[in-house]
Amino acid sequence: MTTQAALAVEDINAERVLDGDAVRKPARSRFAMERVNWSGTIVLILCAFTVLIPLYVTISMAFKTQGQAVDGNAFSLPAPWSLDGFTTAWELTNFPRAFTISLLVTAFTVAGTIILAALASFAISRNWDRRLFRYSFYYLLAAMFLPFPVVALPQIQLTGLAGLDNPAGVTILHIMFQLSFSILLFTAFLRSIPEELEEAARIDGATTWQTFWRLIFPLLAPMSATVGIFAFLASWNDFMMPSLIISDPASQTLPVVQNIFQTQFSNNYNVSFASYLMAMAPAVIVYLFTQRWVMEGVTQGAVKG
Repeated sequence: MTTQAALAVEDINAERVLDGDAVRKPARSRFAMERVNWSGTIVLILCAFTVLIPLYVTISMAFKTQGQAVDGNAFSLPAPWSLDGFTTAWELTNFPRAFTISLLVTAFTVAGTIILAALASFAISRNWDRRLFRYSFYYLLAAMFLPFPVVALPQIQLTGLAGLDNPAGVTILHIMFQLSFSILLFTAFLRSIPEELEEAARIDGATTWQTFWRLIFPLLAPMSATVGIFAFLASWNDFMMPSLIISDPASQTLPVVQNIFQTQFSNNYNVSFASYLMAMAPAVIVYLFTQRWVMEGVTQGAVKG
């Protein structure tokens, strides 16, 4: 009996050891999964410095006086801090007018891109079996490989003949050039939405138009934010298209107006950097507040539910 009892105790201890290993193994595997990827982290830190260092120089130079800006030490902090650069840039660029034009062009571009891309994507995704809609999608994807400089000359001539050599013409072209990529994102996202929801709405008596605006379009909010931020950045930062399309210098957008600091006022570094900082501040602020929806839209559109 003693021998049997000893064997039983050994079996129990062995089972406890095995159980302990079973409990500890997931912990070790969890720890292994949570280990820091130092090589990737270092690369990301270096990439962050390539953005943060120029941003620091921009902010520092913008708040310096004219004498401090040309002393050859771009990394030094302003002493004292000065707003003269912002005041001068505000007057030289007629900032309120240029800012308003850029804001209107960008706002209409974002709204037009979201609405047109959502409507086109809904029609394509729900009629994919029809050849016309499927080929239309391929045609729009092919347009992604046509950058504006390739078709700049005919676009300039057409906008001039149509009387669209103004911010309105730039807005229309911005929307057209953003549609291909936006429709690609919306179409991928719409495929993750069950069609049973639309069938239930139609059973309740909703038309296709009502189904889209009351059911589908609200569900597209994450992807609409993604499309909107891409359209915003592309339109707000665009220099080439407005400079070639808009014929009236007084109606130019903010990036084009800032070109004067590369020609007439190239030595006024504090004024130049102050103007650059005022111009890029809206884009930075918008992205900081919308990046959560951007990432959510991209990840949801990449996985079909």
